[in-house]
Amino acid sequence: MFNFFNTKPKNYEDIPAGPFHDLALNKDSVILDVRTAGEFAGGKIRGARNIDIMSPGFAHQVKNLPKDKTYVVYCRSGNRSGQACEIMAEMGFKNLKNLAGGIMRWPFETV
Repeated sequence: MFNFFNTKPKNYEDIPAGPFHDLALNKDSVILDVRTAGEFAGGKIRGARNIDIMSPGFAHQVKNLPKDKTYVVYCRSGNRSGQACEIMAEMGFKNLKNLAGGIMRWPFETV
């Protein structure tokens, strides 16, 4: 009746805070915060760019980004950033990393 084992493979990788932090320091990485502007203003990972996944212009803003970069993407809990990674993968982005657990699990400095 239900086939729980036939799930669609992810086109991105969920990674813990340590490897995410290391990738975020790489000059070829782009840090994307997909939370609302209000959440972003309340504290972000240093160097992050805010593109709200809930805004109507999300896909338009993302499609203009270079596809040859590594994108390290986060939100509050990891759910919206996972959705953002899926959207980006459908647009042809290849190197997508999602912060597992979101910024709630971020043990490093925020600004």
